[in-house]
Amino acid sequence: MALLCLSSRPASAWGDEGHEVIGLIAEHYLQPAVRVRVLELLRHDDTGLVERDIAHEATWADKFRDSDRDTSKRRYLATRDWHFVDLEIDHMDVTRACYGRQPLPAGVPASAGPAEDCIIDKLDQFYIELKNPKTPEAERCLALQFLLHLVGDLHQPLHASDDHDQGGNRKLAIGPGIGSNNLHHDWDTEFVMRLGASDTDIARTAITRITEGDRARWSSGTPLDWAIETYAVSKKHAYGPLPRASGGEASPGEASPGEGSPRSPYALSQAYVDDATAMTAEQLSKAGVRLAFMLNRALE
Repeated sequence: MALLCLSSRPASAWGDEGHEVIGLIAEHYLQPAVRVRVLELLRHDDTGLVERDIAHEATWADKFRDSDRDTSKRRYLATRDWHFVDLEIDHMDVTRACYGRQPLPAGVPASAGPAEDCIIDKLDQFYIELKNPKTPEAERCLALQFLLHLVGDLHQPLHASDDHDQGGNRKLAIGPGIGSNNLHHDWDTEFVMRLGASDTDIARTAITRITEGDRARWSSGTPLDWAIETYAVSKKHAYGPLPRASGGEASPGEASPGEGSPRSPYALSQAYVDDATAMTAEQLSKAGVRLAFMLNRALE
């Protein structure tokens, strides 16, 4: 894989449990023949990083990225930026956030594309590869593995937005029943954990609540459409309701040196936590339905 510039932003979304929830929801909505084909392709995964079922493979891209994070960093640097798009809250610019939206070089597989690329364009690239029966099976497997994960990442609000804070990584927050973490971690993990005791419980509850109208409404659009929608969710529910940080720190969108430092945590209210938990449930459901939508179209 190509090794280019290192982004300043960490990339981890939903944590394993959230991605497994999305995989389970998607599997429920796969056409039977598509599910068989998905499992056939996943048998090509010889990395040994995860079990080769849909839910666990939905976590694979994070495991792959981090497998040499403390050593050569080859995989880490090559794929790190693919997990998010930094759409700034104070000025959304998709082209800038996606490094000019340069096309994949001719003849280069998506899995070996430039490191400087964003999640929107990587989803498009991997979808095209998965859909094309002429794509070599090993590359189709990689395309599938990245799609299983990146569709989920795109629906984590702080993976489709930024407030000059590395997607919430530089904002320390504390809330009722939640310890001191950065805001990104809270949206990755804490609000997911409030939804149920396990990934299967959360997915089962989500499936019972998804209506046919929800499924029809969510089964449309493109990764760009979904990114803009998730950006709006972040602006309204993740950044917008944040209280002013203690210590007189600036509100979201205002320049502030040392923003999110340990000396100035954001005290999340119960209302913020409850709203964020509800939005997390909806975003996980959307991601699962849309992942199935993409796979059904690509492999029908």
